[in-house]
Amino acid sequence: MTTFSAIVFTVLIGIVILFQLALAAGMPWGSAAMGGKFPGKYPPAMRFACLIQIVILSFIAVIVLTRSGLLFSDWHPLSMSAIWFVVAFSAVAALMNLITKSIWERRIWAPVSLALLVLSLMVAFG
Repeated sequence: MTTFSAIVFTVLIGIVILFQLALAAGMPWGSAAMGGKFPGKYPPAMRFACLIQIVILSFIAVIVLTRSGLLFSDWHPLSMSAIWFVVAFSAVAALMNLITKSIWERRIWAPVSLALLVLSLMVAFG
């Protein structure tokens, strides 16, 4: 079950990464991110922030895949504690997407972030 959870987690985080990449590339979807503070096309500083977030999200996926035994077996001992960073990050993301003023974030990203939280917990306890 841990392997399945890790794969689903990685697919979902991949979708989030693609969304962040689209925002960084100038897609006018700002109302569906950051509480809708930047509707339309993101300003340059926020587009750069998307690139930083892509790096963080990629690192999170690596932690989950390592913890589940699918990647970097030498790093497995480190992943045993690093997975709790992923769980905490996922919990904060879920909370923020649930309380945001952006209806699009609540409709799209709240369910995704809740799924990521549950899946990260399944991997952590797996």
